[in-house]
Amino acid sequence: MVEYVLASLRAAGFERFLLVVGYRHELFYARFAGDRSIHYALQDPVDGTGSAARLAEGFAGGGPFLLIFGDILASPEDIAGIWKRLMDDPAADGVLAVKHVDDPWQGAAVYEEGGVVSRMVEKPPAGTSTTNWNSAGIFAFRGEVFRALARIVKSPRGEYELPSAVALMLEEGKRILIQPLTGEWRDVGRPEDVEAAAAITSASLRE
Repeated sequence: MVEYVLASLRAAGFERFLLVVGYRHELFYARFAGDRSIHYALQDPVDGTGSAARLAEGFAGGGPFLLIFGDILASPEDIAGIWKRLMDDPAADGVLAVKHVDDPWQGAAVYEEGGVVSRMVEKPPAGTSTTNWNSAGIFAFRGEVFRALARIVKSPRGEYELPSAVALMLEEGKRILIQPLTGEWRDVGRPEDVEAAAAITSASLRE
C-alpha cells in the first residue's frame, strides 16, 4: 500500500522520502532495495504518530517537510496544494489537510477560524461536535513542530500522538492553516480499499 502513497507523492513533485518503519521493516527494505530516493528510520518501539514524526528531524534538517500517514492516499493535486499553501505563507508554522464529514466522531475533529486551526479534538463523542472537518492525515510543517514533539507526553493509550504536538503549537500561538481536500481520499489501511486506492493513483498519474 505504501507504493500507492509514494506514487501520489512523486506525481505531486516530491523526490526524497523518509519511511518510518516498525515491526515489519525488513519487508520495506526488500521491497524498495536500490531506490536511492527512499531513506529509513526505525521506530522501536512503535509508540505513536508523534514518536514517528520525531524521527524526521534529522532528515528534514530543520526545514519544511510534508508528513503523510502511510495508509492515507490523496490525489497528487491535493498533496501539491497542501505544500503550496505552506510555501505561499511564510508566517504559517504548518498546514493541516482536512476533509468534510457529517460528524467527525471517528477521527480528529478540526476547528478553524478564517482558515486557521483553533483547536483539535481527538474522536469527540458522536453528535457532540460543532465542526464538520476531520484531519485527513496529511500535514506540512516547518521546523517548529519538532520543539513541540519533544515536549508531548503519552496519551491514555500509551502513545505519543501527533495531534498532541499540534495542540501544544496552538497553545503557544503558532499559526496552523487548514487545507480542504478537493479530490478523492482513501484510508488504504483496510484491504477492501486497496483496489480503489490503486484506481485513484492510476487515474491521477494518467492526467
